[in-house]
Amino acid sequence: MKIRTANLSDLAAIAAVEKKCFPASLAAAEKDFKARLQVYPNHFWLLEDNGKLVGLIDGMVTNESTIRDAMYQDAHLHDEAGNWQAIFGVTVIPEYRKRGCAARLMKRVISDAKAQGRKGCILTCEARLIPYYKKFGYGNLGISKSVCGGVVWYDMRLVF
Repeated sequence: MKIRTANLSDLAAIAAVEKKCFPASLAAAEKDFKARLQVYPNHFWLLEDNGKLVGLIDGMVTNESTIRDAMYQDAHLHDEAGNWQAIFGVTVIPEYRKRGCAARLMKRVISDAKAQGRKGCILTCEARLIPYYKKFGYGNLGISKSVCGGVVWYDMRLVF
C-alpha cells in the first residue's frame, strides 16, 4: 500500500469512498470535494492498495485553532501559510478497517504537517472516537460549535 496526494482526476474515486463510508447526512458532496481539490489537492492523503483507493484524509490549512462548519463548504478559506492542518475526514472503506490503515494515514498527515512547520492538527469527532485520536496525542477540547449533520462533535487538537 502507498500514500500519495491527490489531483482532480481522483474526484470520482474520492466521492465513491466517502459515500461508502458515511451516511448521506455526514458525507461530503462531490461538488465540495471538487472545490477542495481545485484549491488544496496537496492536503488530500490517499491510501491505495495496488491502485485501488481504500482510504483517505483531507482537510484545509487554517490559522483558526478549531474547525467551524463554513470550512467544509468554502475551500477558499484554506490558507497555505496557516498554522493548523485541519482534518475533515478520516475515511477507510469497510473491508480495510481494523488493519491499521487509518493510523497509517494519520501518522503521515502528522508527519507532513510537522515538516511543513504547522503548530499542529485539528479535527472534530464523535464522542466514541475520542479515545482513538488521543492515541495520536490529540487533546479533547470539549463539545464543538459545529452542528454539521446534526451530530454532537468534539474539538480535538494535537499541538507539536
